[in-house]
Amino acid sequence: MAGAIKKATGLTGLAVNANPHHTLGILYGKILRTLQKMPETAAYRKYTEQIICERAQVLKQCSNYQDVEKNIGCGQVEELIVQAENELMLARKMLTWKPWEPLLREPPPNQWTWPPAQPNK
Repeated sequence: MAGAIKKATGLTGLAVNANPHHTLGILYGKILRTLQKMPETAAYRKYTEQIICERAQVLKQCSNYQDVEKNIGCGQVEELIVQAENELMLARKMLTWKPWEPLLREPPPNQWTWPPAQPNK
């Protein structure tokens, strides 16, 4: 990533990443490869893939971290890295959980209604 190097993020506990462009590119690639292992119809895959592809495109088009931060609009590049790391962990867990598969048994009555039904007194 060309341009000025940040001296501090201004966020306690979040150090400046020396090469955020490379780090984000690697993380976005890993997330996309993990998503490829899910069914194309899985809602998590569709929407996460859309967001990650948009962010990866911004990363390709922008040569400095300020432009990446401005165009993605979700914080500093170091925060984007934390978000991507968390998304990668979640995507890997989703492969284990397989929420796109049918339930093993029928849910209890009113499982998906809100507010919950009150018992008759």
